[in-house]
Amino acid sequence: MGIETDCKQEPGLFRPVIDRNRCEGKEECVKVCPYDVFTMGTVPPEQRKGLSLRGKLKGYAHRWQQAFATNADACHACGLCVSACPEKAITLTRV
Repeated sequence: MGIETDCKQEPGLFRPVIDRNRCEGKEECVKVCPYDVFTMGTVPPEQRKGLSLRGKLKGYAHRWQQAFATNADACHACGLCVSACPEKAITLTRV
């Protein structure tokens, strides 16, 4: 970890939600999250079907590599991922 944060929430109260139509897999969320909430991976074909045309084009252009909140229960809602995402693809929602 090693990153000082002002997180005021206990883990598991909020979850990051990634907008698949916006994410371009630039990994900024992975880099800034002090709790290792995010990983990079390939969007499965069944999740690609519901995307907008823009989302499909972005996915194809980036080889379907996007962020996933694989450790969402560790999220402390510090908002570093939201601020770091250049596409504004992440929102925090209360569980």
